[in-house]
Amino acid sequence: MAVAFTAEDRARITESLLDAAEELFATQGLKKTSLDELVAASGIAKGSFYAFFDSKEELYKEVMIRRAPMLGKRLAAALDRPPSAEALGALMREMIEVLTTDPFYRRLLTRPDELEAVARRVGAEEIARVTPHLLTPLLDYLAQGQADGVIVADAPPEVLVGVLRTAGLLVLNRDRFGPDHAQVVEATVNALARGLVA
Repeated sequence: MAVAFTAEDRARITESLLDAAEELFATQGLKKTSLDELVAASGIAKGSFYAFFDSKEELYKEVMIRRAPMLGKRLAAALDRPPSAEALGALMREMIEVLTTDPFYRRLLTRPDELEAVARRVGAEEIARVTPHLLTPLLDYLAQGQADGVIVADAPPEVLVGVLRTAGLLVLNRDRFGPDHAQVVEATVNALARGLVA
């Protein structure tokens, strides 16, 4: 017999599942996280998981959506500055800080297969629900900087986002740079920022 959950139970259990998923997906990843681990903290049976989420991928997507405004706020301060080499450098430094301090987003960037698995299961349009908090403001910022003649216009904003993300790759590969890692990151950020200014 199916368990009937009250509205309060549903809200509490959903929050518990999201909390557990955020931690487990960041440390273990999507594939290695079991349903048993996800439901343990919420006090529900494994079969009851599906009364809340269609799949682990659906839960992963909801964690991304829940976290997107927080990440958007972190980047917003850098996006409030008028476009310049200094502002672009600050933006890249904030992106680097997120990758350094946020295990969920670090894993998301370093394990693109997980995001692909989620997109296959729940659909690219559902993954796009994260975009308004993260990518859209950045694309708008770069496009406005190009329109104002401050940011180079030889590539579309989507390509420039890829250039900005390059700085994050240095953080993810810090062991390859040895003790000069911080200096390499700073020099790269400065060079990229100057190169993006018209």
